[in-house]
Amino acid sequence: MPGVTDRVPPIALVLGAVTSVQVGASLAKTLFDDIGPGGTVMLRILLAAAILALLWRPEARERSREEWVLVVAFGVSLAGMNYAFYAALDRIPLGVAVTFEFVGPLAVAVFGSRRPLDLLWVVLAGAGILLLADPNGGFDGVGVALALLAGAFWAAYILLSARMGQAVPGQSGLALAMIVAAALVLPAGIVEGGTELLDPVVLAIGLGVAILSSAIPYSLEFEALRRLPPGVFGVLMSLEPAMAALAGFVVLGEVLAARELAAIVLVMVASAGAALGARDAPPVRD
Repeated sequence: MPGVTDRVPPIALVLGAVTSVQVGASLAKTLFDDIGPGGTVMLRILLAAAILALLWRPEARERSREEWVLVVAFGVSLAGMNYAFYAALDRIPLGVAVTFEFVGPLAVAVFGSRRPLDLLWVVLAGAGILLLADPNGGFDGVGVALALLAGAFWAAYILLSARMGQAVPGQSGLALAMIVAAALVLPAGIVEGGTELLDPVVLAIGLGVAILSSAIPYSLEFEALRRLPPGVFGVLMSLEPAMAALAGFVVLGEVLAARELAAIVLVMVASAGAALGARDAPPVRD
């Protein structure tokens, strides 16, 4: 894909990736009535694993025991992150779910720095979360907890990805981890999705979700990372909650109140500030 994207500005690549991920999440939510969040996440991860395996052709037999431990741990983080996020998405709006989930990578960025200024980002993020957590806001408490759990798995994904990049060359480790994640979510997905998983329309939408949420953004983000400073990449990724709110409004008709939009802005500013101070770019995620 680099040959296709060489003429595209790297900032446009990141914005395209962020848009693709959130449109994919919106599309995924339309499947919940048919196969539930469990069936949807199973289709997404299973199809994404197949796509990544075809693209990167990982060699499982060449991995050592230590590498397999890391691959399995990485797969657990992928499965947990996606399953918890989709379960949260079944209960709360997309923009709100992504904002709560962003607490995970924000915590990694802040704790990885020792600058006094980072206290400001913690305060801003805390203010945004408190606004969203207003008891009068009407959000499902379980949905909020699931979004925060997805953020915790995202934080684990970020920390594990650094070790994965050093231990397993190229993207083969990610492809293997995605296969592990698919195996983990398969039983629950089959139970929840049932025979509807065989519906051609459901399968087609699931393929679209896998492409929009994995294949396209992975390709765009990895290419952008070759050409952008880490801080700039992190700031651009901080636009994700806003893009999620926009996608939720356009695709799903989810309207957020002014207080909720203000909370999203606070978390975005905190994430952007923390990203500018971080030593490394936040890794791309599934």
